Amino acid sequence: MTEAFLGFIAVFVMAFLRIPLAVAMTIAGVVGLGLMRGWTPAFAGVSQVVFETGFAYVLSVIPLFVLMGNFVARAGMARELFQAANAFVGHRKGGLAMASIIASGGFGSICGSSIATAATMSRVAFPEMRKHGYSDALATGAIASGGTLGILIPPSTVLVIYGIITETNIGKLFVAGILPGLLAIALLCLAVVFVTWRDPQAGPPAERRNWGERLRALRNVWGVALLFVLVIGGIYGGVFTATEGAGVGAAGAFLFALMRRALTPRLLLEILMESARTTAMLFTILIAAMIFTNFINFTSMPGDLKEFVLQFSPHPIMVVVVMMGIYLMLGMVMEELAIVLLTIPVFFPIITGLGFDPVWFGILIVTVVEIGLISPPVGLNLFVINSLLKDVKLSTIYRGVWPFVAADVVRLAILIAIPAIALWLPSFMK
Repeated sequence: MTEAFLGFIAVFVMAFLRIPLAVAMTIAGVVGLGLMRGWTPAFAGVSQVVFETGFAYVLSVIPLFVLMGNFVARAGMARELFQAANAFVGHRKGGLAMASIIASGGFGSICGSSIATAATMSRVAFPEMRKHGYSDALATGAIASGGTLGILIPPSTVLVIYGIITETNIGKLFVAGILPGLLAIALLCLAVVFVTWRDPQAGPPAERRNWGERLRALRNVWGVALLFVLVIGGIYGGVFTATEGAGVGAAGAFLFALMRRALTPRLLLEILMESARTTAMLFTILIAAMIFTNFINFTSMPGDLKEFVLQFSPHPIMVVVVMMGIYLMLGMVMEELAIVLLTIPVFFPIITGLGFDPVWFGILIVTVVEIGLISPPVGLNLFVINSLLKDVKLSTIYRGVWPFVAADVVRLAILIAIPAIALWLPSFMK
């Protein structure tokens, strides 16, 4: 227990000193294993992790989904998703903010990245909301919170990483994110309703569209629906695995971008290079996390912590509530992926030991990561939006995001109280 505690302290200190997380976890893991088992076994274990991770077939899902998201982002589908959503809800109070949230959900279903979703919607939705007199606080709050849907509605890079670390079925994790994703869209739209109820001037209604215009707008987003049904429907129906589905999705997104004449040789090279950089970053962090996990598992910390929690909490669900509270507090001061990678080795054995479903816990993890992405002062989506919208103060974005943080906390409570929301669809999978 002491060794693991010192390892965590070392990682936190190095992170505070601005040492990259992957480097910090690798140093702590190698030094810890070296001191406990000997340096030769420690370095042998590191080389084995690097080799197995680099050649693991299941990990090919990461670059393929990253590539799929980059093709889709460059094909200009986000603007058409926003226009389609705007055609149906834009005439309501706060309707453009709702449209940005709905469009973010649609874009997230084929992107898988929160940052990419938030950045894309900042360019697409914010100018439209400003033109119609929306307050900057409501506009940026809606965009920031909608951006988090990119890592919940499948495909999701965070769910992939969680599935790999915990050896949970990635296909079931993807399918489990569908209903919670729809719940998230509904609650975020209700947050917009609340804001405009308190201040009707924050989100004035736009012009109403007739049904002919609405149907024409829907026809423009057939590519998004087709890709989602093809990938997630194929995984859900057992036609192919999550890895094969990622390959199908990447190929489909490439053909779609090609048909829309959105690709040039130079742009294709940029997409491939950007995908390679993102993949290299994720693989480096993943390898470091596995090295650190090996060190934690070699200590007595997982077993000791489980016994401690079981001794003082006769109600297992309260263990989950306490864990989520810890995640929410950490999310306000730390980067979200770092929190997941550092805590999974400790919390996951407790969850499985108490008999909870790892798929359900994975959805809870993604939900608290979403909250962390928009929680001041270090919510990553807030800084992404601030960097793109330089005339909007960070304090304004902070003020605008709080109703959406509250909506996400309500969603987290609902998912804890009703696990069937996440587990109902996966229960039908083979």
